[in-house]
Amino acid sequence: MSSKEFTINLAAELLRHPPVEKPVGWAVVGCGVIGPLHAAGVAKGPFTRLVACCDIVAERAENLARQHGAKAYTSLEQVLDDPEVEAVSICTPSGMHPEMTIRALRAGKHVLTEKPMAIHLEDADAMIRTAEETGGQLAVIFQRRTQPVFRTIKAAMEEKVLGKPVLGDAYMKYYRSPEYYRSADWRGTWQWDGGGALMNQGIHIIDMLQWLMGPVESVYAHAGTLVREIEVEDTAVAVLKFRNGAFGVIEGTTSVYPGVDHRIELHGEKGTIRVDGERIVEWRVEGPDGKPVSRLEGTTGEAGSPSPTSDPRAISADGHWIQIQDLALAIRDGRPPLVPGREGRPALEIILGIYESSRTGREVYLGR
Repeated sequence: MSSKEFTINLAAELLRHPPVEKPVGWAVVGCGVIGPLHAAGVAKGPFTRLVACCDIVAERAENLARQHGAKAYTSLEQVLDDPEVEAVSICTPSGMHPEMTIRALRAGKHVLTEKPMAIHLEDADAMIRTAEETGGQLAVIFQRRTQPVFRTIKAAMEEKVLGKPVLGDAYMKYYRSPEYYRSADWRGTWQWDGGGALMNQGIHIIDMLQWLMGPVESVYAHAGTLVREIEVEDTAVAVLKFRNGAFGVIEGTTSVYPGVDHRIELHGEKGTIRVDGERIVEWRVEGPDGKPVSRLEGTTGEAGSPSPTSDPRAISADGHWIQIQDLALAIRDGRPPLVPGREGRPALEIILGIYESSRTGREVYLGR
């Protein structure tokens, strides 16, 4: 999508769409931390209606279903057998996403899966392939792509306002307590979480970095468990080379107290854009006289935006609502969703490349 076609305010654009004849019937599978955000986004409509909430813990499913006047199920089979369900949100532990997604697609349902879409590239590819074979829609939650602040930067990067890219950096210094990792037996495991600070928490900003800067060619990294008693990494650092020739850095952790807002820094031969949390804190480009010109006005975002640096529940539901309604319209209009399955793959490949580099001590080239 070129910047001339780029819609900055997606929420307003969605609400300008004509009403659909029949809202998309939706089920939420997994009613833990993130499931309620999906349920709320579906129930809010206007292009969706919540049919069912599903969880292996019956009480969780029943409580969430009761809040929204939906059915409560305890198995995916019940969801897939329900003819009222057209689309499914997969909000289960990460390692379960591929199998559940593929089953849903083969049952004729459309799927919106939480990040990461998978924890192995071959599983991500199988999900994408199944969607293509069945004709079902597959979308991946990367809600920051919906935020006006980042869409403004994306449009600017497509216009090459920074000139030749030089550096693109992402810093994600979060805090997750020992209690957080003990709150569910899948957290912090390779089998179900697929990784730690990068795979679970950092993947959103890693996706944002590659979305803004362009594809990553190679990574060289260190990753380890420095503080927490978990299988996976709680801290990682990586040096990147982008395909456009720029260099970059990723730093991610869940073990620094009390946690600070993530940062994205984009530098080019003609300018700099820096984001702190959800706010642009610097936007300076070379003016016609060679002097820097600030373009902050009207592009800074809102102060006080929720930041999940230390609490995973402290995130806004707006982005989820946008992606849910967008997928509903994609289903009805027969077009691709905002973040299709193939767009969920690059961030996963970067993270897996970082893990491989850390294990082998070698630079890892992606896309090979």
